Amino acid sequence: MKVLMVNGSPHLKGNTSIAFDEMIKIFDKEGIETEVINIGNKDIRGCIACMTCKKGAGQCVFNDIVNEVAKKFEECDGLVVGTPVYYGSANSTLISFLTRLFYSTSFDKTMKVGASVVVARRGGISSTYDELNKFFAISGMPIASTQYWNAIHGREPGEAAQDEEGLQTMRVLARNMSFLIKSIADGKKKYGLPEKEEFHRTNFIR
Repeated sequence: MKVLMVNGSPHLKGNTSIAFDEMIKIFDKEGIETEVINIGNKDIRGCIACMTCKKGAGQCVFNDIVNEVAKKFEECDGLVVGTPVYYGSANSTLISFLTRLFYSTSFDKTMKVGASVVVARRGGISSTYDELNKFFAISGMPIASTQYWNAIHGREPGEAAQDEEGLQTMRVLARNMSFLIKSIADGKKKYGLPEKEEFHRTNFIR
Protein backbone atom coordinates (compact mmCIF):
# COMPACT_ATOMS: atom_id res chain seq x y z
CA MET A 1 0.00 0.00 0.00
CA LYS A 2 1.30 3.43 -0.90
CA VAL A 3 0.46 7.06 -0.19
CA LEU A 4 1.60 9.77 -2.58
CA MET A 5 2.29 13.09 -0.84
CA VAL A 6 2.35 16.28 -2.91
CA ASN A 7 3.99 19.26 -1.23
CA GLY A 8 2.75 22.51 -2.73
CA SER A 9 5.08 24.74 -0.74
CA PRO A 10 7.95 26.47 -2.57
CA HIS A 11 10.07 25.93 0.55
CA LEU A 12 11.38 22.36 0.56
CA LYS A 13 12.19 22.40 4.29
CA GLY A 14 9.31 24.60 5.39
CA ASN A 15 6.37 24.01 7.69
CA THR A 16 4.43 21.90 5.19
CA SER A 17 7.39 19.51 5.19
CA ILE A 18 7.25 19.34 9.00
CA ALA A 19 3.58 18.35 8.80
CA PHE A 20 4.36 15.68 6.20
CA ASP A 21 7.24 14.29 8.26
CA GLU A 22 4.93 13.86 11.26
CA MET A 23 2.50 11.90 9.08
CA ILE A 24 5.25 9.78 7.55
CA LYS A 25 6.30 8.56 11.02
CA ILE A 26 2.83 7.06 11.43
CA PHE A 27 2.60 5.71 7.89
CA ASP A 28 5.91 3.91 8.47
CA LYS A 29 4.52 2.31 11.65
CA GLU A 30 1.38 1.29 9.76
CA GLY A 31 3.44 -0.38 7.02
CA ILE A 32 2.34 2.08 4.35
CA GLU A 33 4.93 3.26 1.82
CA THR A 34 5.16 6.99 1.12
CA GLU A 35 6.62 9.13 -1.63
CA VAL A 36 6.89 12.91 -1.36
CA ILE A 37 6.84 15.02 -4.51
CA ASN A 38 7.70 18.72 -4.18
CA ILE A 39 5.99 20.84 -6.81
CA GLY A 40 5.71 24.25 -5.14
CA ASN A 41 8.95 25.51 -6.68
CA LYS A 42 8.20 24.20 -10.19
CA ASP A 43 7.13 26.20 -13.24
CA ILE A 44 3.64 24.77 -13.75
CA ARG A 45 1.15 26.56 -15.94
CA GLY A 46 -2.61 26.24 -15.60
CA CYS A 47 -5.11 24.34 -17.72
CA ILE A 48 -6.10 26.03 -21.00
CA ALA A 49 -9.15 23.81 -21.68
CA CYS A 50 -7.71 22.63 -25.01
CA MET A 51 -9.25 19.17 -24.39
CA THR A 52 -6.22 17.41 -25.88
CA CYS A 53 -6.24 15.01 -22.92
CA LYS A 54 -9.80 13.95 -23.86
CA LYS A 55 -9.11 13.54 -27.60
CA GLY A 56 -7.01 10.40 -27.44
CA ALA A 57 -3.80 11.83 -26.02
CA GLY A 58 -4.39 10.33 -22.61
CA GLN A 59 -2.25 12.96 -20.94
CA CYS A 60 -1.92 16.72 -20.58
CA VAL A 61 -0.72 18.64 -23.64
CA PHE A 62 1.94 20.28 -21.46
CA ASN A 63 4.42 17.48 -20.89
CA ASP A 64 5.81 18.39 -17.50
CA ILE A 65 5.69 17.07 -13.94
CA VAL A 66 1.91 16.66 -14.16
CA ASN A 67 2.31 13.81 -16.64
CA GLU A 68 5.19 12.39 -14.61
CA VAL A 69 3.06 12.21 -11.47
CA ALA A 70 -0.04 10.87 -13.25
CA LYS A 71 1.21 7.27 -13.29
CA LYS A 72 2.18 7.46 -9.62
CA PHE A 73 -1.28 8.80 -8.84
CA GLU A 74 -2.89 5.91 -10.68
CA GLU A 75 -0.88 3.34 -8.74
CA CYS A 76 -1.20 4.82 -5.23
CA ASP A 77 -3.85 4.01 -2.64
CA GLY A 78 -3.99 7.46 -1.11
CA LEU A 79 -3.08 11.04 -1.95
CA VAL A 80 -2.05 13.74 0.53
CA VAL A 81 -1.89 17.30 -0.73
CA GLY A 82 -0.23 19.99 1.39
CA THR A 83 0.06 23.74 0.97
CA PRO A 84 0.74 26.98 2.80
CA VAL A 85 -2.05 29.55 2.79
CA TYR A 86 -1.71 32.52 0.44
CA TYR A 87 -4.55 35.07 0.62
CA GLY A 88 -6.98 32.51 2.02
CA SER A 89 -6.13 30.06 -0.76
CA ALA A 90 -3.67 27.35 -1.69
CA ASN A 91 -0.43 28.13 -3.49
CA SER A 92 -1.53 28.86 -7.09
CA THR A 93 1.17 26.55 -8.45
CA LEU A 94 -0.44 23.66 -6.59
CA ILE A 95 -3.90 24.51 -7.90
CA SER A 96 -2.58 24.57 -11.49
CA PHE A 97 -0.95 21.20 -10.85
CA LEU A 98 -4.05 19.60 -9.32
CA THR A 99 -6.45 20.98 -11.92
CA ARG A 100 -4.43 19.49 -14.76
CA LEU A 101 -3.62 16.26 -12.91
CA PHE A 102 -7.21 15.43 -12.03
CA TYR A 103 -8.69 16.51 -15.36
CA SER A 104 -6.14 14.93 -17.69
CA THR A 105 -6.12 11.51 -16.01
CA SER A 106 -8.91 9.19 -17.09
CA PHE A 107 -8.34 6.30 -14.68
CA ASP A 108 -10.93 5.54 -12.01
CA LYS A 109 -10.07 7.35 -8.77
CA THR A 110 -12.97 5.82 -6.84
CA MET A 111 -12.00 4.84 -3.29
CA LYS A 112 -8.49 6.24 -3.39
CA VAL A 113 -8.25 8.07 -0.06
CA GLY A 114 -7.55 11.80 -0.19
CA ALA A 115 -6.31 14.13 2.53
CA SER A 116 -5.44 17.82 2.50
CA VAL A 117 -2.91 19.45 4.82
CA VAL A 118 -2.98 23.22 5.30
CA VAL A 119 -0.33 25.42 6.91
CA ALA A 120 -0.95 29.02 7.96
CA ARG A 121 0.44 31.74 10.12
CA ARG A 122 -3.05 32.44 11.43
CA GLY A 123 -6.11 32.52 9.14
CA GLY A 124 -7.33 31.20 5.80
CA ILE A 125 -7.17 27.56 6.81
CA SER A 126 -10.86 26.71 6.43
CA SER A 127 -11.21 28.16 2.93
CA THR A 128 -8.02 26.48 1.73
CA TYR A 129 -9.02 23.15 3.29
CA ASP A 130 -12.35 23.35 1.48
CA GLU A 131 -10.65 24.31 -1.79
CA LEU A 132 -8.39 21.24 -1.79
CA ASN A 133 -11.07 18.77 -0.70
CA LYS A 134 -13.15 19.58 -3.77
CA PHE A 135 -10.64 17.73 -5.97
CA PHE A 136 -11.21 14.56 -3.95
CA ALA A 137 -14.97 14.90 -3.58
CA ILE A 138 -15.64 15.26 -7.31
CA SER A 139 -13.57 12.13 -8.00
CA GLY A 140 -15.28 9.63 -5.71
CA MET A 141 -12.37 9.69 -3.26
CA PRO A 142 -13.13 9.29 0.47
CA ILE A 143 -11.66 12.21 2.42
CA ALA A 144 -9.60 11.43 5.50
CA SER A 145 -10.22 13.64 8.51
CA THR A 146 -8.67 14.02 11.94
CA GLN A 147 -9.48 15.56 15.34
CA TYR A 148 -9.68 19.12 13.97
CA TRP A 149 -9.24 20.72 10.55
CA ASN A 150 -6.23 19.14 8.82
CA ALA A 151 -4.03 22.08 9.71
CA ILE A 152 -0.87 23.18 11.46
CA HIS A 153 0.33 26.69 12.26
CA GLY A 154 3.62 28.41 11.58
CA ARG A 155 5.04 31.25 9.51
CA GLU A 156 8.82 31.17 9.74
CA PRO A 157 10.49 27.89 8.71
CA GLY A 158 10.41 25.46 11.63
CA GLU A 159 7.67 27.18 13.63
CA ALA A 160 5.18 24.38 12.93
CA ALA A 161 7.30 22.11 15.13
CA GLN A 162 6.11 24.23 18.09
CA ASP A 163 2.42 23.62 17.36
CA GLU A 164 1.80 20.60 19.59
CA GLU A 165 -1.88 20.35 18.68
CA GLY A 166 -1.09 20.67 14.99
CA LEU A 167 1.51 17.89 15.16
CA GLN A 168 -0.95 15.65 16.98
CA THR A 169 -3.56 16.47 14.35
CA MET A 170 -1.16 15.26 11.66
CA ARG A 171 -0.51 12.00 13.50
CA VAL A 172 -4.22 11.32 13.97
CA LEU A 173 -4.81 12.13 10.31
CA ALA A 174 -2.18 9.60 9.23
CA ARG A 175 -3.68 6.92 11.50
CA ASN A 176 -7.19 7.56 10.21
CA MET A 177 -5.99 7.57 6.62
CA SER A 178 -4.12 4.29 7.17
CA PHE A 179 -7.26 2.73 8.62
CA LEU A 180 -9.34 3.86 5.65
CA ILE A 181 -6.84 2.58 3.10
CA LYS A 182 -6.62 -0.84 4.77
CA SER A 183 -10.38 -1.09 5.27
CA ILE A 184 -11.07 -0.15 1.65
CA ALA A 185 -8.54 -2.74 0.46
CA ASP A 186 -10.36 -5.41 2.47
CA GLY A 187 -13.71 -4.16 1.22
CA LYS A 188 -12.59 -4.35 -2.41
CA LYS A 189 -11.67 -8.01 -1.92
CA LYS A 190 -15.04 -8.84 -0.41
CA TYR A 191 -17.42 -6.51 -2.23
CA GLY A 192 -15.53 -4.95 -5.14
CA LEU A 193 -16.00 -1.29 -6.05
CA PRO A 194 -19.44 0.41 -6.01
CA GLU A 195 -21.55 -0.12 -9.11
CA LYS A 196 -21.06 2.54 -11.78
CA GLU A 197 -23.92 4.25 -13.54
CA GLU A 198 -23.69 5.87 -16.95
CA PHE A 199 -22.89 9.52 -16.32
CA HIS A 200 -25.63 11.93 -17.35
CA ARG A 201 -24.28 15.43 -17.89
CA THR A 202 -26.91 18.14 -17.57
CA ASN A 203 -25.90 21.59 -18.81
CA PHE A 204 -27.73 24.62 -17.48
CA ILE A 205 -27.87 26.19 -20.94
CA ARG A 206 -29.15 24.00 -23.78
